[in-house]
Order: sequence, then C-alpha cells, then structure tokens
Amino acid sequence: MTRVLDAALRKAAAVWITSPGHEPRLVHAHWRDDALWVITGGSEQEVPGLTDQAQVTVTVRSPSTHSHLIDAPATAHLTEPDEETTQALKTARLNTKPEWEAVYRLEFSA
Repeated sequence: MTRVLDAALRKAAAVWITSPGHEPRLVHAHWRDDALWVITGGSEQEVPGLTDQAQVTVTVRSPSTHSHLIDAPATAHLTEPDEETTQALKTARLNTKPEWEAVYRLEFSA
C-alpha cells in the first residue's frame, strides 16, 4: 500500500467502490487496521457485486478539493468483526443507527 492511499483512506468517510460489471457506488467506509471496512444491507447501503473474494476498485477523492485522488484494487472479505471493530463501525455512522446484514473488510495489495 502506498503512503498516499493510506493517508487518503484515513481521512475519507466515503469512497467509490466499483465491482466488475457494476457502476461505481459511493459508500460510507471506515479505515481501521490497514483495511477499509464497509457495511451493507439492512439500514445501510447496498453495493452491487460486493461479495466475498470480489476484486473491486476503490476510488478516493481529495478531502480538500473533492477531485480524483487515487484508484486502488482491493479484495473484499466477508467477515464478522470483533467487538471493538463493531463499535468503531457504529461510532463512524454518526447520523444514523446502523443495522447491517454484512461486513466486508477490503484489503489492498502491498
């Protein structure tokens, strides 16, 4: 992972995710433990094509200019977050009470 990607994801509250065969989707995401966490279903966003082991592209925009900053390939892993990560995901969603059906950990190549 590059320093630019790491710095961008630390500041991003939302990113664009593109799954093969689907249009890019703006999603709320949370950077934690060197991975991008995305919650889907229930009261949360739907992300077509986001499945376990899906190869996706994550697009991050600049927090100051909102212009395109970086595209990065990632692999999605369907997971059950530990209690600390679950609390962090809930806290990150300040304007809503999150109720999700699935949690994905998106991991980036080294």
